[in-house]
Amino acid sequence: MDKESAVQRDARYTTGTGQRVPGTGSTRTQRTATMALVGALALGGIAVSAQAPKVAIRSLPAEKKVEVTVDGKPFTTYMWPDTLEKPVLYPISTAAGTVITRGFPTLPGERTDHPHHVGLWFNYGDVDGFDFWNNSDAIKPDQKPKMGSVKHREVVKAESKGDHATLQVKADWVSGDGKTRLHETTTFTFRAAAGGVRMIDRVTTLAAARGTGTVKLTDNKEGTLGLRVIRALEDPDEKGNTAAGSTGKYLSSEGKVGKDVWGTRGTWTKLSGQVDGKDVTVAIIDSPGNPGYPTYWHARGYGLFAANPLGQAALSNNKDTLNFSISEGKPATFRYRILVLDANPTAEQMQKYAAGWAATSNGS
Repeated sequence: MDKESAVQRDARYTTGTGQRVPGTGSTRTQRTATMALVGALALGGIAVSAQAPKVAIRSLPAEKKVEVTVDGKPFTTYMWPDTLEKPVLYPISTAAGTVITRGFPTLPGERTDHPHHVGLWFNYGDVDGFDFWNNSDAIKPDQKPKMGSVKHREVVKAESKGDHATLQVKADWVSGDGKTRLHETTTFTFRAAAGGVRMIDRVTTLAAARGTGTVKLTDNKEGTLGLRVIRALEDPDEKGNTAAGSTGKYLSSEGKVGKDVWGTRGTWTKLSGQVDGKDVTVAIIDSPGNPGYPTYWHARGYGLFAANPLGQAALSNNKDTLNFSISEGKPATFRYRILVLDANPTAEQMQKYAAGWAATSNGS
């Protein structure tokens, strides 16, 4: 079998197909050009270079974090400080160095609302009646028993392989009464490609803890994969939330724009804007195998960008109902791809990104 070239690896990983293109007997130059074209098309027209970026990962357990870099520049950090009630990815930066996540702690000029919104996270507002989503150090002591926390337990794996790195972690979902409700295993894959493309694949499996029987995740607006963005990416069209310098605009796979994205379904939604005069986009792509697919979007103009497949009644004005549950021995898996781009892709380009992710996530 021929040795896989750098361009083939770049195109294969970034298109999300997870498959090699069969040999055709063409010359190396022709094969390289073909793979670059395949990569460019599946990446929404962004060219793939022969020199793939190098993704590195470093575990720092004493500091309760794992750092991810691309060519030595910050990409993101998985962290679980004592001041947070769940592990998060924070900060998240584009290839050009633009930080897209609201500050933690908040920076001068930023909104200070919703202190539980930090970086990129995954939890829910009603797990057996306990609120995991809204928990933070701002909750009063007498309210803490009603809340829940996602407790980081272990870094299972942290390894780099050229243009991508893998982080696998374990965590427990512990309710305010001290009972472990769910065991979580999450695998992150951090990817980078030419053209200012960065990607985070999150695959989270939730299993009911022994003795719980069935864990109920009752329909709730507050969930599930959440991201809090900087002021410049807020959508200024949402009534009452216009802010000077806010340039963000939501667009969903169904053609919904701005505030009209909230409470609708879609296979992907992107939030695009300008930071210091340059295009920046963050997008979340759902997977066909996910519970509640296609997800509802809990996307707010003030900077909360969330995919919530479980809160269907709350987000559809009771047109749909899910009331999801996880029974012992029957875990549930959620797969998402997050794109971080120094560009403003068209809807057609986003469809190509989504097709690539669907091919990968359905086969994992």
